[in-house]
Amino acid sequence: MIYSIYLIIIILSYLLTLLLVPLNIRLSKRSKTIDEPHKRGVHTYSIPLAGGLSFGIVAIFLQFSVFVLFNYFLKDSRLYDQSIIHKTVYLALSGIFVLILGLMDDRKKFTAKYKLYFQIIIVCCLYFAGFKMNQLTNPFGADLNLGVLSFPMTLAWFLLVINAVNLIDGLDGLATGIGIIVNMVFGILGVINGNQFIAINAIIIVGALIAFLKYNFYPAKIFMGDTGSLFIGINIAALSVAGTQQFKGIVTITLLIPIIVLIIPLADTFLAIFRRVKRKVNIFEADKQHIHHRLLELGLSQTSIALISYFVTFLFGLIALGFSLISKKIVLAILLLISILLILIMIVTIKKMEKK
Repeated sequence: MIYSIYLIIIILSYLLTLLLVPLNIRLSKRSKTIDEPHKRGVHTYSIPLAGGLSFGIVAIFLQFSVFVLFNYFLKDSRLYDQSIIHKTVYLALSGIFVLILGLMDDRKKFTAKYKLYFQIIIVCCLYFAGFKMNQLTNPFGADLNLGVLSFPMTLAWFLLVINAVNLIDGLDGLATGIGIIVNMVFGILGVINGNQFIAINAIIIVGALIAFLKYNFYPAKIFMGDTGSLFIGINIAALSVAGTQQFKGIVTITLLIPIIVLIIPLADTFLAIFRRVKRKVNIFEADKQHIHHRLLELGLSQTSIALISYFVTFLFGLIALGFSLISKKIVLAILLLISILLILIMIVTIKKMEKK
């Protein structure tokens, strides 16, 4: 029965988002929530913003629907799990606040400092609702209890993931496609381990983002904006934290897995921080030196960069899944070899293209 529920959820998520995106485009144009061409952007024409509303509203609606389904129709079923219900409601409520924050930012353009303050408030609420890292599950040995480090570790992780997704939303379809792959990996891991909270919520996001990609892939008809990137980021962070704390004892869902599958946005974030610290400028100051910007400068098209990023994310997603299926030592060795190989390929390619 649970697999039928998964199938219905992903189909509903896809179809509802597909219906809402055209409406979202019209509303964004009417309210003048538009991204005009600017020096940090790569587009040359006006594009509607706040596309995250379409898939965010669908995701929140389905999350509350899951609450109703499990709490009122499956209460006497073996599928019933009170923790799933509560966690899903808290995640949906946080999603509402994130959508409001993102929409206000897309319309009014908050400074990075104020966005950070709002993010901290939302993460604190999630922390006290139970989304916390009490321990880090070690796939190779004993778990590590965090104790007093629980709150700062949880806060840092949420902020890192949220802003990593936000930073890569610089090309048509880039953040959307990576979001699909990351949530697909979480969904599969949730199904493999029987974790309905992770499986259901990841599947909801996957269905919605697949529909949104139809309008967001190059040439984009709408951008997700901060409304969408913040929503995707907080959901990914919440699911990864749920894997370290909520489903205690399941060693395959650890922080290592989201780190592996989020390799591109996390690497881009650390490089951006390093670059800005080195230049002695505010780490929140936007620039055009992100990985995708550099690849554009070297002559690659937006479509090529997006597809390459999807492939790399998919590759690391398979490695993350490997932690559930085969020897952890073998997977780690493969991960190291592939990482070294990709770094070497990137260095050689960039040097050759720069010579041209």
